[in-house]
Amino acid sequence: VYVKVFKNSPFLLCMDLAHSQEELIDPDYLWIGPDGRNLEGHLHVNLKETGKLMLLGFKEYMSGAYTCTLSHKMIETTTQEERETFETYKFMVYAYREADHAYQVFVRFTTRECELPANGHFFEELLKILTNIISDLTCNITESSYKCHSVMIPKRGLLHELFVSFQVNSFAPGWEEVCRQLPYDCQDATNMRVQEARDRIEEFFKKQTYVLKHEFQTAPTIHYVENSFSVTYIDSCQPGFGKNNVTHQSCASCCVVCEPGTYSPNNDVTCQVCPDPQVRMYGARFC
Repeated sequence: VYVKVFKNSPFLLCMDLAHSQEELIDPDYLWIGPDGRNLEGHLHVNLKETGKLMLLGFKEYMSGAYTCTLSHKMIETTTQEERETFETYKFMVYAYREADHAYQVFVRFTTRECELPANGHFFEELLKILTNIISDLTCNITESSYKCHSVMIPKRGLLHELFVSFQVNSFAPGWEEVCRQLPYDCQDATNMRVQEARDRIEEFFKKQTYVLKHEFQTAPTIHYVENSFSVTYIDSCQPGFGKNNVTHQSCASCCVVCEPGTYSPNNDVTCQVCPDPQVRMYGARFC
């Protein structure tokens, strides 16, 4: 069973299909949570007298095995002899989030030659400018790199170009503090912020074309290649969550809470195996 973070779970039924279609005499239900404790009376549960269980305001730590034992009496028709029977049902319940948005950006710049020392300095300055543009959004630039290639262009001959790539995500330092100011899951807010960051960066590169055409008589040694900006949408998961198409086939597109023994410290989509066997919690962010 997959429950979205901060939402209520569906009702879990303490019986199978066969028992749901027959009468039960003196039924009794005992629900045990992942911590091994009786769930009756807990604030985060809605437990009906019919044995139905709803988990309220689901959090990462509430993930795990929920076990219900159904006991009821069976009465022999002829002798009226009573005997008690027991059936146990186990539910694995996992917290999940929708995938967060991130963007992979590609852009190109013309340079005089690939061995030009200024290429590296230019790349560093470019990242500083882009980071500053989006700094108020608690978004950041990651996975940044560049390579220089020789490109044969029709009617223009052989040119040297810097192929720049980087990711834009919403997990810059301070993002958790922003989330704490919101009453519920801040996923919508983070996705809106990273969309704004993506739009600002796109606008920055659009302006480069205008500047080159209208404010420079001679193009700088390193300058933007018109219309080279492209962006690709990619999924990311918040720390403590990841994707696993094998273990969680029925929620393959979800970011599911990392299971005990695994962790995710960043916005990657994979829960990593923890070398420390002591980490036995759901949603671990560090090992």
